[in-house]
Amino acid sequence: MFLFLSKLLPLVLYPLGFACLLLVLALICLWNRPRLAAWMIILALVVLLVGSNGWTTNGLVRSLEARAKVLDPLPNAEAIVVLGGCTRPAFSPRPAPDLTEAGDRVFYGAQLYRDGKAPRIILSGGRIDWRGSGPSESGDMATILEQLGIPEDAILQDPNSLNTYQNAVNVKRILDELDIHRILLVTSAMHMPRSRLIFKKQGIDVIPAPTDFLVTAVDLAEPRSSRKAMLLNALPDAERLQKFSRALKEYYGLAIYWLRGWI
Repeated sequence: MFLFLSKLLPLVLYPLGFACLLLVLALICLWNRPRLAAWMIILALVVLLVGSNGWTTNGLVRSLEARAKVLDPLPNAEAIVVLGGCTRPAFSPRPAPDLTEAGDRVFYGAQLYRDGKAPRIILSGGRIDWRGSGPSESGDMATILEQLGIPEDAILQDPNSLNTYQNAVNVKRILDELDIHRILLVTSAMHMPRSRLIFKKQGIDVIPAPTDFLVTAVDLAEPRSSRKAMLLNALPDAERLQKFSRALKEYYGLAIYWLRGWI
């Protein structure tokens, strides 16, 4: 039930869902309470404009990514843990699993293994049953890693976890079986603050190895480079709206996981 409810959150808590809800309410109120309907339409427009411009999106995303703690040099560990949420299954007409933008996680995990940072890679991620049957996300990631030349005997899988808390709990069981205590945790930079806290709560010695950074120093500086750049940065953009929603999801996750005692 918790998992199902978490998928319904976008309806009222993310900019697009909230704006749609306001517009539906505005339609209901349009004839009997036209002034209230007008205010709802204005609020929906403000929510979309705020959530889809570069200033607010970059600022919100950066507030999370800045907490990802990039270590240089990155120390060695006993295992590399790569979290799911970065593949699309090989459903027709795809000939093989696809990587999403967060697919940097898989490539970075392979790079760390090749650099000798750890002798094992643990892949964590299941697949929600109502999204179709097929291999787990960990299975998809394993397929891609083997295509990249990572030996099969160096790969371990947790194919059952459906959220970050389950990632940590299930990986902890694997680590205990292998008497492993120190890991390199690979996930998207925006997801790292929550992930690191959850894994630490399980008593795991976590070295953060973030990847998939969405906001760079250039992105932060560009809007101030010219008046044209400032104007373009203020215009609504669907990709920015998605990033803004992803950042909100992480803050909501931090709050909910704290309330549940998971971090």
